[in-house]
Amino acid sequence: MSETSARTPVDFWFDPICPWAWMTSRWMLEVEKVRNVEVNWHVMSLAVLNEDKLDELPEQYREGMKAAWAPVRVVTAAQQLHGDEVVGKLYTALGTRIHNGGEGNERATIVAALADVGLPADLIDYADKDTYDAELRASHKEGIDKVGQEVGTPVIAVPGSDGEQIAFFGPVVTPAPKGEEAAQLWDGTLMVASIPGFYEIKRTRTQGPIFD
Repeated sequence: MSETSARTPVDFWFDPICPWAWMTSRWMLEVEKVRNVEVNWHVMSLAVLNEDKLDELPEQYREGMKAAWAPVRVVTAAQQLHGDEVVGKLYTALGTRIHNGGEGNERATIVAALADVGLPADLIDYADKDTYDAELRASHKEGIDKVGQEVGTPVIAVPGSDGEQIAFFGPVVTPAPKGEEAAQLWDGTLMVASIPGFYEIKRTRTQGPIFD
């Protein structure tokens, strides 16, 4: 068996604007360095997740959900037109600018991120189009169907004890663990996934995202 075929598959659903998903995604990239895993990146959408709840949300959050369509639409268009391999690269470029760089979720940020990974600038045209919304919603639904309706982003799916995927919201962590700490958190994630009937560990967050 080759090293590639022996890698543990991890499916990761993200919305580029979510800072907590960004933290978890950076941890997963660190895990790829210290464990034999391969991450498959998928879009989910906070805009889709909240579209039936907009009347219940504060006005500022409602405006944020309107703006949230642009990056996920562009990432989905990039995937459809240029292949799955661009998803993780574009996410890294977007997240680095939005979160680490503090550039915000602006059209100029998305255009700059496209340039960072060598993708055509005209993909920004899909920010306001529903051309690939069916594919976007299908990706979102796949992640939510695995984990349930009561969560947001990130969602990760890892092999359980019988090889079937077990999906979780999180882990929510800041800053993103590195080195042996990243490996320990990964090992713990696989451990809880192996326990039938395990669902949740949670505590109140007392610290915001630390982007490093």
